[in-house]
Amino acid sequence: MDGFCRPIGQKGAPMYAVLKSFGLKGLNGFPVEVEADISGGMPALSIVGLPDSAVRESGDRVHAALKNLGFKWPDRRITINLAPADVRKTGPVYDLPLLLAVLAASGQLEPPPKDTAFLGELALDGSLRPVSGVLPMALEAAAGGVRALYVPAENAAEAAEACGSEMQVYPAATARQVVDALRGVQPILPTMPVPFDPADAWSQVPDFADVCGQPLARRAMVIAAAGGHNVLLVGAPGTGKSMLARRLPGILPPLTREEAVETTKIYSIAGQMPAGRGLVTARPFRSPHHSASSAALAGGGAQFRPGECSLANCGVLFLDELPEFSRESLEVLRQPLEDGCITVSRAAGSATYPSRFQLVAAMNPCKCGYYGHPTRACTCSPSAVRQYRSRVSGPLLDRIDLCVEMDPVAFDELHGAAPSESSAELRKQVLAARAIQAQRYAAPGYEDVRCNAQLTAGQVRRICRIDPPLPNSSCGPPTRRWAFRPAPTTASSGWPRTIADLSGKRLLDEDSLARGSAIPCAGKGRADVLIQNKNVPRLDRGFLRYKTFRIFSTHRAGRAPA
Repeated sequence: MDGFCRPIGQKGAPMYAVLKSFGLKGLNGFPVEVEADISGGMPALSIVGLPDSAVRESGDRVHAALKNLGFKWPDRRITINLAPADVRKTGPVYDLPLLLAVLAASGQLEPPPKDTAFLGELALDGSLRPVSGVLPMALEAAAGGVRALYVPAENAAEAAEACGSEMQVYPAATARQVVDALRGVQPILPTMPVPFDPADAWSQVPDFADVCGQPLARRAMVIAAAGGHNVLLVGAPGTGKSMLARRLPGILPPLTREEAVETTKIYSIAGQMPAGRGLVTARPFRSPHHSASSAALAGGGAQFRPGECSLANCGVLFLDELPEFSRESLEVLRQPLEDGCITVSRAAGSATYPSRFQLVAAMNPCKCGYYGHPTRACTCSPSAVRQYRSRVSGPLLDRIDLCVEMDPVAFDELHGAAPSESSAELRKQVLAARAIQAQRYAAPGYEDVRCNAQLTAGQVRRICRIDPPLPNSSCGPPTRRWAFRPAPTTASSGWPRTIADLSGKRLLDEDSLARGSAIPCAGKGRADVLIQNKNVPRLDRGFLRYKTFRIFSTHRAGRAPA
């Protein structure tokens, strides 16, 4: 028989049924067989197979829903097994298959086909509620040969994105609709996938035209978007750090379908998918509060949920007031910034989530926020400034490619300046540079590279060659003059390649570096570009060199570098 085997004989003969469902383990789904056995004995319900509290409580929901739908609850001993028994089962996703398995084992429902699977949480009246993680489970179902997948109506659009030419997704509002469809009384029309169109996602992001002034900071954001580089914004309150960060997704390239599926899987597991939505079409922008714990950023917990690092995958992770985050929380970022994924290990097991995000951080120059301000006096002592900035470790700063030093915008510049470039105009520059990179990295040897920030040390040496070689000058040899890293082992040193791509040049030259750094001959230490501002005190310059900041100075006209 399909779906179950029910020996029929004398009174008291055992009855058995099995249905197919799916569970979640990390970012992927796995098949689960829901077995129901009805035998003689005192009326009781037992659920085995490593269920958590939500699964154990499903027995009460199924009992109430089955009676409210007009079916008869078997007054015998019922045993439910969720196989494989050595993998923990979590969540209410097994409510619907458990109800159908009880109906089939008790003879109230004909066996469903073996290539049919069921997902869904039950309300006490028999209606179906949406569940988390439908997309990864639907993808596993399609790969496992399932031909028909019944899900709650709110999850249908998400599950339909996993449909191939073989599997159909059937939305249901109540368990009664599923039973009627299986009996052939009232078929359910399958859900068709929504065409993937990420272009309309840009309209949801604020426009760069709203930002007045800060021309070099805007230029740095374009370079960061074109190459996928991490950025640190340093400036007094009111200089526009948050405005620039929130507008960065509006100039990033649209999500590819592969990126959209990966991002949607993460949001589906986290339970943050809007009802009725298919794939995520906009690049994520996550801005956790500085009180967020390391577990909130990395993920984990009793049921292994992705954290902010993974929720920002293929998008932007914005950390405002960077030094206010705890040291433990900030150090969590080192692995995902380096590897593009994060592995969360707990006593119950481990899970690996993709975390290939673009980090944008913002901070004040000191605790009061006005250290080096041209018009307002700083109230912090030199030791207080050092203590405030030492909250951000050197290894984390070493993974940030660009740092933008932002001065306050003058009043006349706010009200008399010409209109700024819009996000659409800046996006054209970014897309042109990304097209050059896509063509370059289509060659063998760059399989995992999509932008310049993802280059390895060996690839940087091949890609970022300067032609012609820069001559020695009063600023020192080329490697010192432009402050290339002697051994790039952490954050990529591919920003010069990004500047050349924005200029449409195949090879790096002195002009490309000068355009990106704004002021040549300023590099010292290990910083990629270290440009000093005249109004920055000597203590601050030494601190910046020590902390390996990368500075794009937003000095105003008439202010020459020291």
